[in-house]
Amino acid sequence: MEKWYDDPGLDDKIIISCRCRLARNIKKYPFAAALSDETAGLVIRDAVGALKNDRNPLSEHFYFFDAGERTTLEMQAFVNRHVVSPEFIKKKGPKGLLVKDDESCSVMINEEDHIRIQSISPGDDMDAAWDMTDKLDDLLEESVEYAFDKDYGYLTSCPTNTGTGLRASYMVHIPLLEKTGQFRGIVQTIGKFGMTARGIYGEGTEPMGSVYQISNQVTLGKSERDIIQSLQGMTRNVIEKEEWLRDKVLEQQGGDVENNIYRAYGILAYTRKISVKEAMELLSEIRLGYQTSLLKEPKPEKCVYQIMMEIQAGHLQRAAQQELNENERDIARADYLRSIFN
Repeated sequence: MEKWYDDPGLDDKIIISCRCRLARNIKKYPFAAALSDETAGLVIRDAVGALKNDRNPLSEHFYFFDAGERTTLEMQAFVNRHVVSPEFIKKKGPKGLLVKDDESCSVMINEEDHIRIQSISPGDDMDAAWDMTDKLDDLLEESVEYAFDKDYGYLTSCPTNTGTGLRASYMVHIPLLEKTGQFRGIVQTIGKFGMTARGIYGEGTEPMGSVYQISNQVTLGKSERDIIQSLQGMTRNVIEKEEWLRDKVLEQQGGDVENNIYRAYGILAYTRKISVKEAMELLSEIRLGYQTSLLKEPKPEKCVYQIMMEIQAGHLQRAAQQELNENERDIARADYLRSIFN
Protein backbone atom coordinates (compact mmCIF):
# COMPACT_ATOMS: atom_id res chain seq x y z
CA MET A 1 0.00 0.00 0.00
CA GLU A 2 1.40 3.39 -1.00
CA LYS A 3 1.82 5.87 1.83
CA TRP A 4 0.80 9.52 1.73
CA TYR A 5 4.46 10.55 1.65
CA ASP A 6 5.07 8.47 -1.51
CA ASP A 7 3.40 11.27 -3.50
CA PRO A 8 5.94 12.24 -6.21
CA GLY A 9 4.72 15.83 -6.13
CA LEU A 10 5.60 16.26 -2.46
CA ASP A 11 8.80 18.15 -3.33
CA ASP A 12 7.24 20.47 -5.88
CA LYS A 13 5.99 23.12 -3.47
CA ILE A 14 7.04 24.96 -0.34
CA ILE A 15 4.15 23.39 1.59
CA ILE A 16 4.99 19.76 2.26
CA SER A 17 1.81 18.66 4.00
CA CYS A 18 -1.07 19.77 6.18
CA ARG A 19 -2.60 18.14 9.23
CA CYS A 20 -5.71 18.38 11.38
CA ARG A 21 -5.73 16.93 14.90
CA LEU A 22 -8.62 16.76 17.37
CA ALA A 23 -8.33 16.17 21.12
CA ARG A 24 -11.27 14.37 22.72
CA ASN A 25 -12.14 12.76 26.06
CA ILE A 26 -14.87 10.29 26.94
CA LYS A 27 -17.21 11.78 29.52
CA LYS A 28 -17.63 8.73 31.79
CA TYR A 29 -13.90 8.24 32.40
CA PRO A 30 -11.37 10.36 34.34
CA PHE A 31 -8.90 12.32 32.21
CA ALA A 32 -5.83 10.39 31.04
CA ALA A 33 -3.58 11.56 33.89
CA ALA A 34 -5.95 9.98 36.43
CA LEU A 35 -6.72 6.74 34.58
CA SER A 36 -6.01 3.39 36.20
CA ASP A 37 -4.64 0.70 33.91
CA GLU A 38 -8.00 -1.06 34.01
CA THR A 39 -9.94 2.06 33.00
CA ALA A 40 -7.35 2.91 30.35
CA GLY A 41 -8.09 -0.50 28.84
CA LEU A 42 -11.80 0.38 28.74
CA VAL A 43 -11.01 3.62 26.89
CA ILE A 44 -9.12 1.59 24.29
CA ARG A 45 -12.02 -0.85 23.99
CA ASP A 46 -14.57 1.92 23.48
CA ALA A 47 -12.49 3.90 20.98
CA VAL A 48 -11.54 0.90 18.86
CA GLY A 49 -15.09 -0.43 18.94
CA ALA A 50 -16.40 2.92 17.70
CA LEU A 51 -14.16 2.90 14.62
CA LYS A 52 -13.60 -0.75 13.77
CA ASN A 53 -17.17 -1.68 12.85
CA ASP A 54 -19.56 -1.96 9.91
CA ARG A 55 -20.67 1.68 10.20
CA ASN A 56 -17.21 2.88 9.22
CA PRO A 57 -16.68 2.39 5.47
CA LEU A 58 -12.94 2.76 6.06
CA SER A 59 -12.83 0.21 8.88
CA GLU A 60 -10.99 -2.44 6.87
CA HIS A 61 -8.25 0.08 6.09
CA PHE A 62 -7.47 0.76 9.75
CA TYR A 63 -5.13 -1.44 11.74
CA PHE A 64 -4.99 -1.61 15.52
CA PHE A 65 -1.71 -1.71 17.42
CA ASP A 66 -1.38 -2.37 21.12
CA ALA A 67 1.12 0.45 21.50
CA GLY A 68 2.14 -0.65 24.97
CA GLU A 69 3.33 -3.96 23.53
CA ARG A 70 5.19 -2.50 20.56
CA THR A 71 8.96 -2.15 20.64
CA THR A 72 10.57 1.25 21.11
CA LEU A 73 12.16 0.90 17.67
CA GLU A 74 8.78 0.49 15.98
CA MET A 75 7.25 3.39 17.85
CA GLN A 76 10.17 5.73 17.16
CA ALA A 77 9.75 5.05 13.44
CA PHE A 78 6.08 6.00 13.78
CA VAL A 79 7.17 9.31 15.35
CA ASN A 80 9.54 9.96 12.43
CA ARG A 81 6.63 9.49 10.01
CA HIS A 82 4.28 11.68 12.10
CA VAL A 83 1.93 8.78 12.80
CA VAL A 84 2.24 9.39 16.55
CA SER A 85 3.57 12.17 18.73
CA PRO A 86 6.81 11.96 20.76
CA GLU A 87 4.62 12.27 23.90
CA PHE A 88 2.67 9.15 22.90
CA ILE A 89 5.66 6.82 23.02
CA LYS A 90 6.76 8.29 26.36
CA LYS A 91 3.36 7.69 27.97
CA LYS A 92 3.27 4.77 30.41
CA GLY A 93 0.38 2.36 30.82
CA PRO A 94 -2.10 0.86 28.34
CA LYS A 95 -2.37 2.77 25.07
CA GLY A 96 -3.69 1.95 21.66
CA LEU A 97 -3.14 3.11 18.10
CA LEU A 98 -5.36 2.90 15.04
CA VAL A 99 -3.54 3.59 11.76
CA LYS A 100 -4.92 3.81 8.24
CA ASP A 101 -3.00 1.66 5.77
CA ASP A 102 -1.58 4.68 3.90
CA GLU A 103 -0.65 6.31 7.25
CA SER A 104 -2.62 9.44 6.36
CA CYS A 105 -4.84 8.99 9.44
CA SER A 106 -4.21 7.77 12.95
CA VAL A 107 -6.00 7.71 16.27
CA MET A 108 -3.86 7.77 19.42
CA ILE A 109 -5.66 6.38 22.47
CA ASN A 110 -4.49 7.41 25.94
CA GLU A 111 -1.95 10.03 24.99
CA GLU A 112 -2.46 13.36 26.80
CA ASP A 113 -6.19 12.95 26.16
CA HIS A 114 -8.25 9.80 25.76
CA ILE A 115 -8.41 10.23 22.01
CA ARG A 116 -6.27 12.16 19.51
CA ILE A 117 -7.57 11.94 15.93
CA GLN A 118 -5.33 13.20 13.14
CA SER A 119 -5.27 13.25 9.36
CA ILE A 120 -2.45 14.34 7.06
CA SER A 121 -2.73 15.35 3.41
CA PRO A 122 0.23 15.88 1.08
CA GLY A 123 0.65 19.41 -0.22
CA ASP A 124 -1.75 22.16 0.77
CA ASP A 125 -5.07 20.28 0.71
CA MET A 126 -6.18 21.28 4.21
CA ASP A 127 -9.83 20.66 3.34
CA ALA A 128 -9.12 16.97 2.73
CA ALA A 129 -7.27 16.67 6.04
CA TRP A 130 -10.13 18.33 7.91
CA ASP A 131 -12.87 16.32 6.15
CA MET A 132 -11.28 13.00 7.15
CA THR A 133 -10.63 14.12 10.73
CA ASP A 134 -14.21 15.37 11.04
CA LYS A 135 -15.65 12.10 9.69
CA LEU A 136 -13.68 10.02 12.19
CA ASP A 137 -14.77 12.35 14.97
CA ASP A 138 -18.43 11.94 13.99
CA LEU A 139 -18.09 8.14 13.90
CA LEU A 140 -16.61 8.12 17.39
CA GLU A 141 -19.30 10.42 18.72
CA GLU A 142 -22.00 8.03 17.51
CA SER A 143 -20.74 5.49 20.05
CA VAL A 144 -19.22 7.47 22.93
CA GLU A 145 -20.27 10.61 24.77
CA TYR A 146 -17.54 13.21 24.81
CA ALA A 147 -16.66 15.45 27.74
CA PHE A 148 -18.31 18.69 26.61
CA ASP A 149 -19.41 21.95 28.20
CA LYS A 150 -21.98 24.21 26.55
CA ASP A 151 -19.93 27.32 27.38
CA TYR A 152 -16.38 26.05 26.88
CA GLY A 153 -16.77 23.34 24.26
CA TYR A 154 -14.78 20.09 24.30
CA LEU A 155 -12.95 19.59 27.58
CA THR A 156 -9.30 18.55 27.35
CA SER A 157 -6.39 17.74 29.65
CA CYS A 158 -4.52 20.88 28.58
CA PRO A 159 -6.59 24.08 28.79
CA THR A 160 -5.05 25.38 25.55
CA ASN A 161 -6.92 22.65 23.63
CA THR A 162 -10.30 23.34 25.25
CA GLY A 163 -12.93 24.58 22.82
CA THR A 164 -12.85 22.96 19.41
CA GLY A 165 -9.88 20.77 20.43
CA LEU A 166 -8.50 21.42 16.93
CA ARG A 167 -4.84 21.89 16.08
CA ALA A 168 -4.37 22.47 12.38
CA SER A 169 -0.90 22.81 10.92
CA TYR A 170 1.10 23.21 7.74
CA MET A 171 4.53 21.65 7.27
CA VAL A 172 6.60 24.13 5.27
CA HIS A 173 10.13 24.23 3.88
CA ILE A 174 11.40 27.83 4.05
CA PRO A 175 15.22 27.85 3.67
CA LEU A 176 15.56 31.47 2.49
CA LEU A 177 13.44 32.90 5.29
CA GLU A 178 15.51 30.95 7.78
CA LYS A 179 18.91 31.80 6.29
CA THR A 180 18.18 35.51 6.12
CA GLY A 181 16.86 35.54 9.69
CA GLN A 182 13.52 36.94 8.58
CA PHE A 183 11.54 34.02 9.95
CA ARG A 184 12.22 35.14 13.53
CA GLY A 185 10.17 38.26 12.86
CA ILE A 186 7.43 36.20 11.24
CA VAL A 187 7.20 34.00 14.34
CA GLN A 188 6.59 37.07 16.48
CA THR A 189 3.96 38.35 14.06
CA ILE A 190 1.97 35.14 13.80
CA GLY A 191 2.04 34.82 17.59
CA LYS A 192 -0.09 37.97 17.78
CA PHE A 193 -2.75 36.16 15.75
CA GLY A 194 -2.88 33.08 17.98
CA MET A 195 -0.51 30.96 15.90
CA THR A 196 2.94 29.50 16.37
CA ALA A 197 5.82 27.90 14.47
CA ARG A 198 7.52 24.78 15.79
CA GLY A 199 10.13 22.28 14.72
CA ILE A 200 9.58 19.37 12.38
CA TYR A 201 8.12 17.13 15.11
CA GLY A 202 5.99 19.75 16.81
CA GLU A 203 6.04 21.19 20.29
CA GLY A 204 9.39 21.05 22.05
CA THR A 205 11.36 20.00 18.95
CA GLU A 206 14.03 21.95 17.11
CA PRO A 207 13.67 22.87 13.43
CA MET A 208 15.90 20.89 11.09
CA GLY A 209 16.45 21.29 7.38
CA SER A 210 14.49 24.58 7.39
CA VAL A 211 11.27 22.60 7.92
CA TYR A 212 8.69 24.10 10.28
CA GLN A 213 5.16 23.43 11.45
CA ILE A 214 2.90 26.48 11.44
CA SER A 215 -0.18 25.86 13.58
CA ASN A 216 -2.94 27.53 15.55
CA GLN A 217 -2.58 27.95 19.31
CA VAL A 218 -6.07 29.22 20.13
CA THR A 219 -8.97 26.74 20.01
CA LEU A 220 -11.45 28.43 22.36
CA GLY A 221 -14.01 30.89 21.01
CA LYS A 222 -13.45 30.06 17.34
CA SER A 223 -15.10 27.57 15.00
CA GLU A 224 -13.08 24.92 13.23
CA ARG A 225 -13.60 26.70 9.91
CA ASP A 226 -12.43 30.03 11.38
CA ILE A 227 -9.26 28.39 12.73
CA ILE A 228 -8.47 26.75 9.40
CA GLN A 229 -9.15 29.87 7.32
CA SER A 230 -6.99 32.06 9.56
CA LEU A 231 -4.16 29.52 9.38
CA GLN A 232 -4.49 29.25 5.60
CA GLY A 233 -4.25 33.03 5.21
CA MET A 234 -1.21 33.33 7.47
CA THR A 235 0.57 30.42 5.78
CA ARG A 236 -0.05 31.96 2.36
CA ASN A 237 1.68 35.12 3.57
CA VAL A 238 4.69 33.10 4.73
CA ILE A 239 4.87 31.27 1.39
CA GLU A 240 4.70 34.52 -0.57
CA LYS A 241 7.60 35.95 1.45
CA GLU A 242 9.69 32.82 0.84
CA GLU A 243 8.93 32.93 -2.90
CA TRP A 244 9.84 36.62 -3.10
CA LEU A 245 13.12 35.98 -1.29
CA ARG A 246 13.97 33.09 -3.61
CA ASP A 247 13.51 35.27 -6.66
CA LYS A 248 15.59 38.07 -5.13
CA VAL A 249 18.43 35.84 -3.90
CA LEU A 250 18.59 33.86 -7.14
CA GLU A 251 18.81 37.08 -9.12
CA GLN A 252 21.57 38.55 -6.95
CA GLN A 253 23.45 35.45 -5.75
CA GLY A 254 22.38 32.68 -8.10
CA GLY A 255 25.91 31.36 -8.58
CA ASP A 256 26.51 31.01 -4.86
CA VAL A 257 23.16 29.30 -4.34
CA GLU A 258 23.91 26.84 -7.16
CA ASN A 259 27.36 26.14 -5.71
CA ASN A 260 25.88 25.38 -2.27
CA ILE A 261 23.35 23.02 -3.82
CA TYR A 262 25.96 21.04 -5.76
CA ARG A 263 28.29 20.92 -2.77
CA ALA A 264 25.40 19.44 -0.77
CA TYR A 265 24.77 16.84 -3.47
CA GLY A 266 28.44 15.86 -3.56
CA ILE A 267 28.67 15.44 0.21
CA LEU A 268 25.53 13.30 0.36
CA ALA A 269 26.76 11.15 -2.52
CA TYR A 270 30.13 10.36 -0.91
CA THR A 271 29.89 10.90 2.84
CA ARG A 272 30.92 8.04 5.14
CA LYS A 273 29.59 9.54 8.38
CA ILE A 274 27.11 12.35 8.94
CA SER A 275 24.95 13.75 11.75
CA VAL A 276 21.21 14.14 11.35
CA LYS A 277 21.47 17.93 11.65
CA GLU A 278 24.03 18.26 8.85
CA ALA A 279 22.19 15.76 6.66
CA MET A 280 18.94 17.68 7.06
CA GLU A 281 20.64 20.94 6.12
CA LEU A 282 22.13 19.37 3.01
CA LEU A 283 18.82 17.75 2.02
CA SER A 284 17.23 21.17 2.40
CA GLU A 285 19.67 22.47 -0.22
CA ILE A 286 18.82 19.54 -2.51
CA ARG A 287 15.08 20.19 -2.20
CA LEU A 288 15.65 23.87 -3.00
CA GLY A 289 17.81 22.86 -5.96
CA TYR A 290 15.08 20.75 -7.54
CA GLN A 291 12.39 23.39 -6.92
CA THR A 292 14.46 26.15 -8.52
CA SER A 293 15.71 23.85 -11.34
CA LEU A 294 19.30 24.74 -10.41
CA LEU A 295 20.06 21.09 -9.67
CA LYS A 296 20.27 19.11 -12.89
CA GLU A 297 21.09 15.73 -11.35
CA PRO A 298 18.38 13.06 -11.71
CA LYS A 299 15.80 13.13 -8.94
CA PRO A 300 15.94 10.22 -6.48
CA GLU A 301 13.13 7.67 -6.64
CA LYS A 302 12.03 8.85 -3.20
CA CYS A 303 11.00 12.42 -2.59
CA VAL A 304 13.43 14.47 -0.51
CA TYR A 305 10.98 14.82 2.37
CA GLN A 306 10.64 11.03 2.62
CA ILE A 307 14.44 10.80 2.73
CA MET A 308 14.40 13.37 5.53
CA MET A 309 12.11 11.09 7.53
CA GLU A 310 14.12 7.98 6.84
CA ILE A 311 17.45 9.39 8.07
CA GLN A 312 16.00 9.92 11.56
CA ALA A 313 17.14 7.70 14.42
CA GLY A 314 13.93 5.66 14.64
CA HIS A 315 14.06 4.59 11.00
CA LEU A 316 17.76 3.80 11.02
CA GLN A 317 17.41 1.64 14.12
CA ARG A 318 14.33 -0.09 12.79
CA ALA A 319 16.21 -0.93 9.58
CA ALA A 320 19.13 -2.27 11.63
CA GLN A 321 16.70 -4.06 13.98
CA GLN A 322 18.70 -2.91 16.98
CA GLU A 323 19.55 0.12 19.06
CA LEU A 324 22.43 2.14 17.58
CA ASN A 325 24.66 4.61 19.37
CA GLU A 326 25.21 8.06 17.87
CA ASN A 327 28.35 7.06 15.98
CA GLU A 328 26.66 3.97 14.52
CA ARG A 329 23.65 6.05 13.47
CA ASP A 330 25.88 8.58 11.73
CA ILE A 331 27.55 5.79 9.75
CA ALA A 332 24.25 4.08 8.92
CA ARG A 333 22.80 7.43 7.81
CA ALA A 334 25.73 8.00 5.46
CA ASP A 335 25.35 4.49 4.02
CA TYR A 336 21.67 5.14 3.35
CA LEU A 337 22.29 8.54 1.73
CA ARG A 338 24.99 7.16 -0.58
CA SER A 339 22.52 4.49 -1.74
CA ILE A 340 20.05 7.26 -2.63
CA PHE A 341 22.37 9.72 -4.39
CA ASN A 342 24.54 7.28 -6.38
